[in-house]
Amino acid sequence: MSVPSLIVAPSILAADFAHLADAARAVEGAADWLHVDVMDNHFVPNLTIGLPVVQSLRKTTTLPFDCHLMIENPDRWAIGYAEAGAYNVTFHAEAAADPVRLANDLRAAGSRAGLAIDRDTPVDKYLDLLPHLDTVLIMTIKAGFGGQAFLPEMLDKVRQVRRAVAASGLEIRVEVDGGIADDTIAQAAEAGADAFVAGTAVYGADDPAEAVRRLRRLASGASDD
Repeated sequence: MSVPSLIVAPSILAADFAHLADAARAVEGAADWLHVDVMDNHFVPNLTIGLPVVQSLRKTTTLPFDCHLMIENPDRWAIGYAEAGAYNVTFHAEAAADPVRLANDLRAAGSRAGLAIDRDTPVDKYLDLLPHLDTVLIMTIKAGFGGQAFLPEMLDKVRQVRRAVAASGLEIRVEVDGGIADDTIAQAAEAGADAFVAGTAVYGADDPAEAVRRLRRLASGASDD
């Protein structure tokens, strides 16, 4: 199976929680991943869904799950998401006690390993971890709530990570999450992102699948320039 050059990952945080299976199926055939925001009301001041919902939802769609753990103590909980069938499990640099060990454990459990960097966290000290990672997620908002405005100043981090990835020769996704929409996705792509989380821009649209396709066209046009 060929690997898409760009990834669009609709976030079900913006979907109707009473109809999550329908929301997943609405973007099948258009989206590459389904982004699942797990929040614990401790690491971030919001509470969303957890492992039992992910386990149930996994049975309803063929889309690969991109689980973003905005939780305390991911060293304890992250492996469960890999074992539940998540394609990619991303934990926060600010929360993990031992990021390298956790990344290696996630890979051993069958998922890819991602490291998320929140708005106020510099990326410099985490670039040495790249050989242990499959994804680096740069928050383009403050983690914890959907619907926030995109922060273009966060793109400096995207550029920094992209340069480091290119220098390493590794195959690592540079993902952005927060405020990604028709008017911001090109900026993120130009900065070097190749995976894009979009919530309201997809699930706030009349046709979520078409919204995904439009976002991909906008990102592709920017990355080709």
